[in-house]
Amino acid sequence: MKIAARLLQNFRDHDNRQLLKNYEVTAELIRTRNLTVWADAELQVESLRLQQAARSGIPLDELLVDAYALVCEAAARALGLQPYDVQIMAAIALHERMLIEQHTGEGKTLSAVMPAYLNSLTGKGVHVLTFNDYLARRDALWMGPVYRFLGLTVNSVQAGMSLNEKRAAYRSDITYVTAKEAGFDYLRDTIALTESATVHRPFHYVIVDEADSLLLDEARVPLVISGESEVSHSDGMLYADLARQLLPGEHYDYDEFQRNVYLNDAGAAQVELLLGCGNLYDSRNSQLLTSLNCALHVETLLTKDIDYIVRDGAIELIEEYTGRVAENRFLPDGLQAALTAKEGLKWTAGGKILGTITIQHFISLYPEICGMTATACASALEFKDIYALQVVKIPPNRPNIRTDYPHRIYTHKEAKYQSLVQVISSIHREGRPILIGTASVEESDMLAAELAAAGVPAQVLNAKNDAEEADIIARAGELGAVTVSTNMAGRGVDIRLGGGDPVQAEAVTRLGGLYVIGTHVNESVRIDNQLRGRSGRQGDPGASVFYVSLEDDLMRRFSSPTPAHALRQQEAIEERELSRKIASIQQIVMSQNFDIHNELNGYSDMVEDQRRILYAERLRILLGEQPMSPAEQRVRLFYIDECWADHLAFVSYLREGIHLESIASRSPIDEFHTQITVAFDQIPGKIERATETMLARLGGSNDPAEWERLGLRSPASTRTYIINDQYLQNKRSSWTGTTVVAFWLRPIAQKLLSPFIKQPKY
Repeated sequence: MKIAARLLQNFRDHDNRQLLKNYEVTAELIRTRNLTVWADAELQVESLRLQQAARSGIPLDELLVDAYALVCEAAARALGLQPYDVQIMAAIALHERMLIEQHTGEGKTLSAVMPAYLNSLTGKGVHVLTFNDYLARRDALWMGPVYRFLGLTVNSVQAGMSLNEKRAAYRSDITYVTAKEAGFDYLRDTIALTESATVHRPFHYVIVDEADSLLLDEARVPLVISGESEVSHSDGMLYADLARQLLPGEHYDYDEFQRNVYLNDAGAAQVELLLGCGNLYDSRNSQLLTSLNCALHVETLLTKDIDYIVRDGAIELIEEYTGRVAENRFLPDGLQAALTAKEGLKWTAGGKILGTITIQHFISLYPEICGMTATACASALEFKDIYALQVVKIPPNRPNIRTDYPHRIYTHKEAKYQSLVQVISSIHREGRPILIGTASVEESDMLAAELAAAGVPAQVLNAKNDAEEADIIARAGELGAVTVSTNMAGRGVDIRLGGGDPVQAEAVTRLGGLYVIGTHVNESVRIDNQLRGRSGRQGDPGASVFYVSLEDDLMRRFSSPTPAHALRQQEAIEERELSRKIASIQQIVMSQNFDIHNELNGYSDMVEDQRRILYAERLRILLGEQPMSPAEQRVRLFYIDECWADHLAFVSYLREGIHLESIASRSPIDEFHTQITVAFDQIPGKIERATETMLARLGGSNDPAEWERLGLRSPASTRTYIINDQYLQNKRSSWTGTTVVAFWLRPIAQKLLSPFIKQPKY
């Protein structure tokens, strides 16, 4: 197995080296195009020539050298930035539809300008998808002078813009926008009843920034558009109180990895006694059972200040991969209501779902996709399998001299935190800046408090103050700075030594640069590498180390219970081989998660296929490609939307219970496909019958006022939000074949870790 993996890695490395050699040759051709003696007007005439050439059908590959040379000179004049050779190489790879790994601080933003310019020459538009609104606005403003110097238009899309403002922004040659906002705008377009109410034009070429976060971590996140909200009158408080009366082990049990919780027979009997509802599993109690399960889930598996925070009287979920507030994100309706009841708050339910699409499916609508990130190689197989994207590792402009120390591993959390505070205090006394990556809001607050008690003031960057994150990150490299942060994924801001001040930077360099400390290891090595990569920017000195305890979540989930007294020792476990064993566990978990995601995609992929079939028909009607009267156009569009919304409600209902098919020895996914296929096949007939009935009522009237009177209108208001479907993933995966893979993990992890778990030395 190891030999095969090594051979595969050698093949990839050889392939990467060959690509880089080709890019170096092309980069040298670009460098030889010396445009420094050209006047500004000459450069702008050259840009116009390239636009005309691209629109006349000349392949963009043939224009690349001239176009990139032009952008390099424009960047020097407009921004005072001269792209490095490695940035040009990255830009070539992006044009070739690659996914590039380029270290933090190496200038991905400028690298993207060259392929964005080249691909916009056709007049079809280019999108640069960013992780948040701040980055979209910042990058459009920052790089805008280059595009405008060359005669192109550039804009950013921000949440809250008017329809006309968004329409204008999307018609720019280059548009910077978050993947989520672009996806929400697409969903709004899918229910528009007139072409003038849409904002997007046909998709062309997209550059995905922070690609690992968007294409993998956030890929299966469903974006949702729904009709008017309606106040829920559920008995949420009753079920919340009931869930608190149930006892673990006595009334309910967890699955193998504590991802799900289930009532046992004693628990069901207790509920029946307390509620006097008779048989809990009788069909008439189905809604009661669903509500109770939701209440039990949020009571036992969701923790305040780890999974969510309460701010201004509302629940705000925390993103698993960034540790920040997940703006406008909700759990599925029943769970969100239960969580709100748990915290004693009022819940306003979402209205009827009108459309939904995952970020993965939305990005796949672009014919041409490329991306960039600081951490891609660890997930190269996933990028290849899901998006057919090849990863290319771009070398740094200057060699990376950061020191990455082996993990410091402790038997228990108390010893780990004591050591952390001591080490951080010692480094801080020297004045060396420190960045500490934590697992949760709760942990970041706790560690900051312990540091304060030890006389070490720290800036805290977590979901409670994310609006100030850019300023906090920018100062994290200053002398004496101690920054405690939740996950650094997708933050998109460089940490410059000395905060950008040359005198401070020199002092910090003498001290060894930024010291990065992780308080845990993640399931994904890629997430760990994102934290490491904050140090050692552009050849700067730096260091990184991860502190781990055998009581951390990852270790606890995949090792056997051991009496506490047998594990306790204050000093770190010395065997360095243990770090490699932990890395092996991370690889196993990543592989399992990949398998689960692939299997779960089998549920959403078919629904997306159905959506595309129906939407293609809808678009033809909207654009007037099958000739029909205005009245017939309005009626057909209306009933397509209504039937699709009903279909989504059926799909949601089916997904909630389809895992139960495995009890009857039937394949849940096969049964799911069969039922939604039968349901979808009925939609055309339903649309036709409803259309005929309504047209008869209209009597051929093309009067919009009559359409309004009969209810043929868009919803009075719509709401867009994101569903956190981790609950549904966990529930389904616990009944699928991938659970067999999961059961391998614990014995393997135990075997890997057991030689290093020793009796105490005292």
